[in-house]
Amino acid sequence: MIMPDQQKNSGLLRRRLIFADPERSVVRISRDGTRVAFRAPVDGVLNLWVAPIDRIDEVRPVTSVTDRNLGPWILWMHDNRHVVFFREAAGDENWRAWRIDLETGDVRPLTPAPGVTCRIQQISRHFPSELLITHNARDKRYFDIYRVKVATGESALVQLNEGFAGHFTDQQFRVRFAVRFTEDGDVEYLRLGSDGEQSLFSRIGAEDTMATQAIEFSADGRELYWLDSRGRDTAAVVAQDLESGTMRVLAEDPRADFTELRLDPITERPIAAARSFERVAWQVLDPDYQSDFDYLIRQSRGDLTITGMSQDRQHWIVAYQYDDVPLEYFHYDRAARQARRLFSSTPAWEGLPFVAMEPVIIRTRDGLELVCYLSRPRDPQPREPLPMVLLVHGGPWARDVWGLYADHPWRANRGYAVLSVNYRGSTGFGKAFVNAANLEWAGKMHDDLIDAVDWAVAQGIADPARVAIMGTSYGGYSALVGLTFTQEKFACAIDLCGVSNLVTFLNTIPEYWMTWKSLWKVRMGDYTSETGLRFLEERSPLNRADRIVRPLLIGQGANDVRVKASESEQIVAAMQQHGIPVTYVCYPDEGHGLGRTENRRSFKAVAEAFLAAHLGGRCEPVGDDFAGSTIEFKAGRELIPGLG
Repeated sequence: MIMPDQQKNSGLLRRRLIFADPERSVVRISRDGTRVAFRAPVDGVLNLWVAPIDRIDEVRPVTSVTDRNLGPWILWMHDNRHVVFFREAAGDENWRAWRIDLETGDVRPLTPAPGVTCRIQQISRHFPSELLITHNARDKRYFDIYRVKVATGESALVQLNEGFAGHFTDQQFRVRFAVRFTEDGDVEYLRLGSDGEQSLFSRIGAEDTMATQAIEFSADGRELYWLDSRGRDTAAVVAQDLESGTMRVLAEDPRADFTELRLDPITERPIAAARSFERVAWQVLDPDYQSDFDYLIRQSRGDLTITGMSQDRQHWIVAYQYDDVPLEYFHYDRAARQARRLFSSTPAWEGLPFVAMEPVIIRTRDGLELVCYLSRPRDPQPREPLPMVLLVHGGPWARDVWGLYADHPWRANRGYAVLSVNYRGSTGFGKAFVNAANLEWAGKMHDDLIDAVDWAVAQGIADPARVAIMGTSYGGYSALVGLTFTQEKFACAIDLCGVSNLVTFLNTIPEYWMTWKSLWKVRMGDYTSETGLRFLEERSPLNRADRIVRPLLIGQGANDVRVKASESEQIVAAMQQHGIPVTYVCYPDEGHGLGRTENRRSFKAVAEAFLAAHLGGRCEPVGDDFAGSTIEFKAGRELIPGLG
């Protein structure tokens, strides 16, 4: 016989299942099309695995790290012998490049450590065993360019960075432009002469910087390809003739920015581009590829992604994203016109009762259209207003997209409606939408979230007395804003790594963000003037901490370099000073977010119990979900029932 409490908790999707790392991710094809590399777990830690593409069951791990997952980037060299991967320590974002020799198994670093972070600058088929890497070993503020021989790890300085945000290089490993932000938030591409002289090549106004960037030169050096919003609202695919300077539009869409450009591996000319309003759509730019995309799009109801292509163009890795089943990877043999399924990202999710993610358009009080995504519990009975969780994405210059993301089905399974909102400032919807967020932190950006909640209430979806707001980074800031600027709108809030004071945040950003700090002046507020600083203080939740009347859960990584732990600590201290209860958990081995599975699972267990206490949803007992985690309760553990 099932007792009432058992009935309430029957059919729960276990956190240990839905918040595990994917079993296959970052799948990349070798340049010769014969092998694939991807991340997969070894004793619970994501390592690098390699398999023959036609015998995927012969897959084997080629690294054996034990501390934390490899980074989400894998790079096959054109020699088909070396694979480059990345590691950090305890969430510090000091990414170090490593390579493995697949013939010998030899693993060695390509960049210095500790305290140094790096980026891939350029790879080229002309230099199969070399690449350009930037890192900030010389000066933490600037990234110099080095030419690295991956076989030996030998490195030679190519370009000293003397105050720029970065450089732009070509397939011949030549440094073509220096890129800098002006004090007004504009971006300048400067030609670098052989004599060291600089001349302006292109200027991007501050209003266009979020959607405009140079992508690559054609192999013959005649054209430069851009994603470009200059002269229009949404970013188009644009080709610039380098001799005449003429710009021609290859693709544009009035509703959405083109955000991904797929290039031919030999000519380096665009073959297709992707944009997303509610869901991903492709536009083919090279007629030779039209039949390929037609075939691939017909194969699935999911959104298509191209993760890689062999150098001879004949072998591709493609993936399909869904909202109710896990991501699927396929090998596409172009000559045979056949897509063969390799595996799903998370086989353990196959067959689980996930719910749909429904795209909805919500109109704001001042007439903007917000692309949002709604998930609801499976319930064959007539729907009554539900408790709802408002999920706020980070960035803020990012966006939510359609797909299967664990927070949606998890919350829906616990009995909540779940709403993700692309508030103004979210990218991908044109520059007017982005620029509508300028100086609107805790202003109209927050109004958008309130309008979305009011829409859900008016539609009979959400119970107005049981709505939670939660998010990470900017989403965490929004959660704090929710409790301090609209004190009784939300029943409770969850903030992970959120900013509490805009001034202290700007004063503690990483040194290597300084080259583009003027961006924050345009978007957030003028930190260089007394008037601007007062404005930033007014928009800071910390200075309204005494107004908090709803329950708050705060999580933080101690090693966060973007939003320092002091941002969480100072609002916790302010609340305690005013006698306001708060629960605060910290992770000594994490940074901006939670990278280790054990830590992520433990925080979800705390969050689930917290929401159950204040919204009334179902809750899986904590059980052993703290096992292996470094979770530390700094305050308020006793405020959440069921944590033990």
